Amino acid sequence: MKQHAPVPERAEHAARVVVDAAFRVHSALGPGLLESVYEACLAHELRRQGVPYVAQQVLPVVYDGLRLDAGLRIDLLVDESIVVELKAVEKILAIHEAQLLTYMKLADKRLGLLVNFNVSLIRDGIKRMVL
Repeated sequence: MKQHAPVPERAEHAARVVVDAAFRVHSALGPGLLESVYEACLAHELRRQGVPYVAQQVLPVVYDGLRLDAGLRIDLLVDESIVVELKAVEKILAIHEAQLLTYMKLADKRLGLLVNFNVSLIRDGIKRMVL
């Protein structure tokens, strides 16, 4: 099995900021809103913390040597190192995890966070994934 280097400390720090921000947003708003509302509020929290991010980052697919815009978007690309996929669904499914892993592979990022805001306790809605 291939051994990977540890996730860089800068990315780990940014991930902690994202998780803390998700806790603040969820504490203020609770479950039941649209994903876009949580995205806007989480982006605001990241701005307040001075953490760089890009919202709705276009994610091209390279196929047969061509760079194609297939309509894929990363909800938040944080600190150029973390793919954050946001959800507001009843339950995280395997397809949501596969989506995050695919985005991480296509973006060549090792660390990803899947955050589902439609939960009673936000800690139950956060899944960390590392490639």
